[in-house]
Amino acid sequence: MSPDLPALRPASAERLPGEYTREPDYDKLIVERDVRVPMRDGVELCVDIYRPDTAEPLPALLAFAIYNKDIQGPALAEALPPQPSWSSAWCGPQEAGDTRFLVSRGYIHVIGMPRGIGKAGSGGSREWDSYDLIEWIARQPWCDGNVGMVGISGFGAEQMYVARQGPPHLKAIFPFDPRGAYGTLGGFREEYPGGVLHLFRYLVSHFGVFHQDKGAPGELDEQREQLWREAMANDDYKLHPHLYNVVTMKGQHLPTFFNVLIDPYVPEGEADRSEREIGGIDIPVYTGSGWYGYTYKTHLQGAQTYWRHLRTTKKMLLAGPAHIERPFHGLHGEILRWYDHWLKGMDTGVVEEPAVRYWLQGANEWRTDADWPLPGTQWTPFYLDSWERLRTEPFTPSSVDDRIPPDAFVQMPLSQTRQVSRLRFLSAPLNEDLTVVGPSSLKLFASIDAEDTNWIVALSDVGPDDHVQTVREGERDVRRDLPERELTRGWLKASNRALDDERSLPYKPFHKLTRAARQAVRPGEVVEYNIEILATANQFRKGHRICLDVMSMDAPTGVAGATNAEYVPYHVNSAKTTLHKIFHNTRYPSRLLLPVIPDEL
Repeated sequence: MSPDLPALRPASAERLPGEYTREPDYDKLIVERDVRVPMRDGVELCVDIYRPDTAEPLPALLAFAIYNKDIQGPALAEALPPQPSWSSAWCGPQEAGDTRFLVSRGYIHVIGMPRGIGKAGSGGSREWDSYDLIEWIARQPWCDGNVGMVGISGFGAEQMYVARQGPPHLKAIFPFDPRGAYGTLGGFREEYPGGVLHLFRYLVSHFGVFHQDKGAPGELDEQREQLWREAMANDDYKLHPHLYNVVTMKGQHLPTFFNVLIDPYVPEGEADRSEREIGGIDIPVYTGSGWYGYTYKTHLQGAQTYWRHLRTTKKMLLAGPAHIERPFHGLHGEILRWYDHWLKGMDTGVVEEPAVRYWLQGANEWRTDADWPLPGTQWTPFYLDSWERLRTEPFTPSSVDDRIPPDAFVQMPLSQTRQVSRLRFLSAPLNEDLTVVGPSSLKLFASIDAEDTNWIVALSDVGPDDHVQTVREGERDVRRDLPERELTRGWLKASNRALDDERSLPYKPFHKLTRAARQAVRPGEVVEYNIEILATANQFRKGHRICLDVMSMDAPTGVAGATNAEYVPYHVNSAKTTLHKIFHNTRYPSRLLLPVIPDEL
């Protein structure tokens, strides 16, 4: 007879340990579709209301975003069960939450859209739509006056937007994947780090149901007309005809993305204004994202910016590398625990736990800490060296280190090649596990033979590698067939290199990104670039190598501007063949700065 064995419980990045749950309170669901709700200026929104079959007033959870409400809700979820990120049926905008789960546990689920979208009315400003809808919900006989919000991504961005306005009946929010914190509903800075343009907003716009009457392009005011003419003359846009097509229409097609193409800069004073507004939020906030978010930047960046500037009760969750299933239903145990505490007054223990929880790749386990970046982080430099190596020893003045020649690569444009040229810098195989958690940065000394380029850098975990590199045949090169996991990336347009010195930290350079701060590069000049690398959490195992790739281009995975997944976009590439030289010596100590976490933490 076999002995009893403990149940196998593999750790999962999709489910929190000891996830909170409780039995349903209600079986039947009352559905009200296409309910018209007047705003302060008379324009009507259109919402769906799902509530338990009871006369008892209950708290409400509003899901509100620019995505069509008609692809949310329980009916579609029954026909299309939750799809993993690798399914071709995965659809990003299905983010309003699991209606049956929420309603059965005593919450009213309201799903709606702002004006100008789907079945909502048009005209006027949408500035107060979410505020007015929250206050309308609180006045309804089925609501007990307590309102929270639910949903991720676009739905998360709306939560942070309206929390800045402070509607009286909004008691708490759970803005997971909240988009960028600078600007309105996710601004330029965190969606386009370093000012390098990518196509996520173009790709995801094809899911939209915005009201558009295109017609012929109209006239622009004098300033925007000049910006438009500059964009029309941009050879980099001409390299991507599907983007140039948007530019020609003068904002009649995909107007939001058009605005980015003609004016890819941050407005003056945006950081001051946004940080002040975030600091004024006075309701509890549970934010977060996942390591998948580095590909389209805005969610992963925004969650951390909100965390840094919020002054209220707050928590943050940073999940794993695989995107959350759609229709969205993950984390609902944590959402329930949050709102059971704040809207129902139940003792769920949610505020007593450490404030930050994150998934550690490599070790494949959940960890917690009190703050972000983690207290006790040891910011550790790894220097770029000849023969594409990473070394921990600094360069020695007045030695042969003074005259190490640069490495170089040439990148041809997409019109001539799909080959992404790169320099790959590798550490030696690690002699013990190394845990890295948080944001990183790359200080790069480089020259180019053009006035601009896009720096794209990738941090990866390579190995295990147990071979010895020697002169012997078969041992001279690092094996090309080693396992490899890309962890995160960083981006910087060379002309956007000017730093905001007051906000910059060694591990998080903060670029001005304004039009006035733009600086063309003098061809051949060695320039210092400080490149933010988006946060990650990974345990590099003994025998693995730390890998840094330095590139200037990526390529679409499909044709006609398409990619395999809309949240893995490629970037607007240079139309010029460009020579890049990377310097690493005593005078130009290019180095990667990593957030190393000591074992005892």
